[in-house]
This record gives sequence, structure tokens and C-alpha cells, in this order.
Amino acid sequence: MTGSLLEVIALDVRDAVAAEEGGADRLEIVADMSVGGLTPAPETVAAIAKQSALPQMVMLRSNGGFTATPEELENLERDARTLADAGAAGFVFGFLDEHGAVDLAATEALIHAVTPLPWTFHRAVDHAADVQASWRAVRLLPNLATVLTSGEVSGIAAGLPVLRSRAEAGDAPLILAGGGLKPHLVPPLLDYGVRAFHVGSAVRESWSHHVDRERVRRWRDLVDTI
Repeated sequence: MTGSLLEVIALDVRDAVAAEEGGADRLEIVADMSVGGLTPAPETVAAIAKQSALPQMVMLRSNGGFTATPEELENLERDARTLADAGAAGFVFGFLDEHGAVDLAATEALIHAVTPLPWTFHRAVDHAADVQASWRAVRLLPNLATVLTSGEVSGIAAGLPVLRSRAEAGDAPLILAGGGLKPHLVPPLLDYGVRAFHVGSAVRESWSHHVDRERVRRWRDLVDTI
């Protein structure tokens, strides 16, 4: 890997191949971006594994919110095993309870299901009732690779102060900056010590279009300007 990690959202094989050709380091595999990404089919993960060497971080999410019923959680545990067999290198998940706090029981159940693979806590952390408390809870969980975060629900432009404070608290190695990421926001994030970046809509014309490898290449160059 080069200076920074660049993760690109891929919905299918064509996206994955374009992301790899553009210089991405890692893929996030999802379905249905109309609700922010849900668990993809194992057939999608298997097909991508045949065409791309990039690690696939696969979304485990049953609905457009950040909660999971016991039945949904049981299904996600089964999905994790199937997706790992299909070629997942890791997973993306995370839950809040009805009070807006990190749902440790649900999150730890999935950690157990995906062990020993690494995982990313997704942007549920930004939607928590107490963001600082959510970070304190998440950062201690086992096998955590990164935390996908914009600092604020509205996006990174508003969330820079939160990301800066998290970096100053020692969490820069965990931050995967994503959610409204724009080119002009990369330099301050690099200054904070953030070295992992997540892009989706920024590398395609729209969600109805495939990933554009030239756009990925421009992001590759941008995040490597340390």
C-alpha cells in the first residue's frame, strides 16, 4: 500500500475492477445505496474475488437505520459466515440502541461471528446521542480495523472539528474518513494524521453509474500528498 489507504465503494464486479485499476487499496462492498448500503449477495462477493485482488470489506446491515432486531442479527451472523466463504476479507457493521448509545451486545455478537476477520464500525458512530461516548465504547472493541466517520451526521465539512479532536485523542490510526468527503478536505485531515479515506459518490457520476477509474486515480494522487 502507498502512503494512505484509499477505500472505494463497489456495488459489482465492474466497480471493483475500475477501483483497482485506479489505484484503490480496498473495497467496501454494499447493495442498495439508496439507504446508505445494505448487505450484498454472496454471489457478488464471489464474483468480485475472481476479478479483483483487492480486499473486500463487506457491509452487514439489514435496514437503512442503525438498529437490528434479534432476528435480523441472527440473519447477519449467518450472512457473515457465507460471505467469508465467498471471499470477504473483513466486514462493516455497528449498531445503536433505542437511546442512541452503541449497542454493544449486538456489535459484539457480530464481532464473534466474523472473528478472526477485521471489521469497520460504520457511520453509526456519527449518529450516536453522545459521539464522544460512542468513540470511547467502540475503540476498545476487539479486531477493530477502522471507524468509518465524518465526525457529523451532515458530513465531513461540518465534522472536521470532531475528527481533529479524535485524532488529538490518539484515534487517528482508526479514522476512515468518509461521508461527504471532498478534495479540499483532504489536506486538513492529513494534517491531523488521518491516513485512511473512503469514497463512493465522489468516484462516479451518480449511483446509477459505475466507478470511474480516472476519478479514483485522482483521489489516489490526492490522498498520497503527505
